[in-house]
Amino acid sequence: MDPLQIQAVNIMKYRINLVTTSLLCGIVLGGCASKVPEYIRNAPAGDIRVDEVQQEASRFVENEVRWGGSIISVQNLSDETHIEVLAVNLSKSGKPQDDAKSRGRFIARIKGFLEPEEYPKDRLLTVTGTVKEVVEQPVGSYPYPYPVVEVKAYYLWPEDVYYSPHHYDPFYNPYFYPHPYWRRYPYYW
Repeated sequence: MDPLQIQAVNIMKYRINLVTTSLLCGIVLGGCASKVPEYIRNAPAGDIRVDEVQQEASRFVENEVRWGGSIISVQNLSDETHIEVLAVNLSKSGKPQDDAKSRGRFIARIKGFLEPEEYPKDRLLTVTGTVKEVVEQPVGSYPYPYPVVEVKAYYLWPEDVYYSPHHYDPFYNPYFYPHPYWRRYPYYW
């Protein structure tokens, strides 16, 4: 083999090793990217809805569910915490969808104490667990059937933060940059 052929073979080996290493790094880093627990990401068999359990409670007791939605209230008892949740549809990863229509309310029963300030109203929560019973509690003066879920795993979704770079840029000049608004935020300046 002449030196040019040897150099071409070495270059090809280098490229193959580079591509293989890049793919392996991508796979490893992609697998570590999600902080959502596996119980939350993977739905149990069967898609049981909150409204189905409210209508036929005896049929669904002791079934596994994955439900989520917006927190309505948190109540701490002596040895457990009850979180009232307004249920909505979940995405494939288990995150409650903000634009989804409500499917009803349920109570997530979690062992131990949870700080109510860390679980404020309207935060998104997903739980997995077993349907234990349906209890009737008033919503206003209406008697409402709440399915109670004995929680095995739960995940409080981080708040989505939206910002506009124009609100925080100290060098923003509305007359220099083409922008549809003629004044800087806040508008009373």
